[in-house]
Amino acid sequence: MAKFRFKLEPVLKARCHVEQQRQREVAALERERQRIEDHIRSQQQFLADSKLQLRDHLFGPLATNDLRLHAASGLRIMREADRLVVELAGLHQRLSRARQSLIEATRDRRAIELLREKRFQEWKAGQEKAEAAALDELVVQRAARSDLIQESHE
Repeated sequence: MAKFRFKLEPVLKARCHVEQQRQREVAALERERQRIEDHIRSQQQFLADSKLQLRDHLFGPLATNDLRLHAASGLRIMREADRLVVELAGLHQRLSRARQSLIEATRDRRAIELLREKRFQEWKAGQEKAEAAALDELVVQRAARSDLIQESHE
C-alpha cells in the first residue's frame, strides 16, 4: 500500500519550530515577571516587618539613630520597588507582544496542519477508490473466468 507524503512537511516542521521558539520566549518572560513580582512582594514584606519592629522600639527612650536608619532603609526599598514596578510595566508590554507573536505562530502552524489533514483525507479517499476499483476488477475477472469455465464444460 502506498504511503502518504505531505509535500509541505518541511514547512510544517519549520512552523512548529517557530512556535516552540515563541513558547520559550513567552516562558522566559513569564519567569522574569514572576521573579520581579516575588522581589516586590519580599520588599513589601520586609517593609511590613520593619514597621512592626520599629513599633516595638517606640516604647521607652527613642534611639534617633535607629529611626534614621529605618527611614533611610525604607526609602531605599521604596525607590527599588518603584523601579521594579516600572520594569514590570515594560515587561508586561513585552510579554503581551510575545504572546501575540505566539498566537500568530500557532495559527500559522495550525493552518498547515489543517491543510495536511485535508490532503490526507483526499489521499485516503483516493486510496479507497483505487482499492474499490481493484476489487471490482478482480470480481469482473473472476466472473469472466467462471463464464469461460462453464462454456467449456457445456
